[in-house]
Amino acid sequence: MKEFVEYIVKNLVDYPDKVKINEVGGTHTLIIELAVEKSDIGKIIGKKGKTINAIRTLLMSVASRNGLRVNLEIIEDEKAEETAATEAE
Repeated sequence: MKEFVEYIVKNLVDYPDKVKINEVGGTHTLIIELAVEKSDIGKIIGKKGKTINAIRTLLMSVASRNGLRVNLEIIEDEKAEETAATEAE
């Protein structure tokens, strides 16, 4: 799932090297946290949220084939830095 989201997002943004994806998994639910450059957030969300909703729909379709539930969250820079610092410890 992580690779699938990474492929889609990296082809949409101006700074693909700044894309960070973190998977938080449970038994039947998977949360994917997405962090991108601040200037690329609008490209990921799209007009009226159409782009992010399309990505979520594709993700849910792939997940349902595997018997999982998936939630895609966009993390802002401050939260991404805190998450990275927590993981480093």
